[in-house]
Amino acid sequence: MDQRPSISIVTPSFNQAAFLDDALLSVRHQGYGCLEHIVMDGGSSDETTEILKGHSATGGWEHLQWVSEPDRGQSDALNKGFARARGEIVGWLNSDDRYRANCFASVAQAFRDNPDVDILYGDSTWIDVEGRVFRLRREIEFSYFILLYHRVLYIPTTSTFFRRRVFDDGNFLDESLHYAMDFEFFVRLASRGYRFKHLPSVLGDFRFQPDSKSSRMAQRQLKEVNAVMQRYSPLSTQLPAAALQTAGFMLLRSSAAASRYLQKFARGYYLDRFRLASVRS
Repeated sequence: MDQRPSISIVTPSFNQAAFLDDALLSVRHQGYGCLEHIVMDGGSSDETTEILKGHSATGGWEHLQWVSEPDRGQSDALNKGFARARGEIVGWLNSDDRYRANCFASVAQAFRDNPDVDILYGDSTWIDVEGRVFRLRREIEFSYFILLYHRVLYIPTTSTFFRRRVFDDGNFLDESLHYAMDFEFFVRLASRGYRFKHLPSVLGDFRFQPDSKSSRMAQRQLKEVNAVMQRYSPLSTQLPAAALQTAGFMLLRSSAAASRYLQKFARGYYLDRFRLASVRS
């Protein structure tokens, strides 16, 4: 019998049939026995349900569960999926992204080796619409300061995994947020004392495509990020004057960016363009 920890993957989906099969296959091809893949579809009008029905009726897809119904957005879909998840480890895979080979085995081993860690995040690549890798993203060890103040979220959901106890404790996404819910979730978990760890392995591929929220709503995303930062930053109460807050946030953001860039430079991550060939699909 497989003694590895069980894994649940939650995928929110809405009209992403062009990429959904890549996501589904990247889970199935892990060859991981103790697995469930929960797809929460928001009532897609494209071929999404046909794809899900086809796989569900085929042998070897017993791990796939799916629901197609109207929801209140991505955060609502994810929360419903997280509540259904029964695995000891829970992953978040958007329907246009995909996992790398041996991702689950690496994550399971890392959690076994680090029993005090609650959230594990790895490295990732950026891929285009056709699935071609065009950038390798190596990341830094966890820093709450950089997480809160840097404009770039350095924890990619595509390569992030949680112990189920995070959700058993009642932690779920803020459904009032539509673009920075991942950022707020990570900041909230860190502020509550949950432990993060970086796994220096390429675990997933994040897809850049014109219909994604990251591409279409960059300004709205930044607005939500700023609001979350102000909500959690002690500056919001320590500096009551708006002008002083603005200056303070600018200084902290610059410091966070410099710290992240220096750490990546010291680790040689900016030489990644020479390593890209080794991670291309």
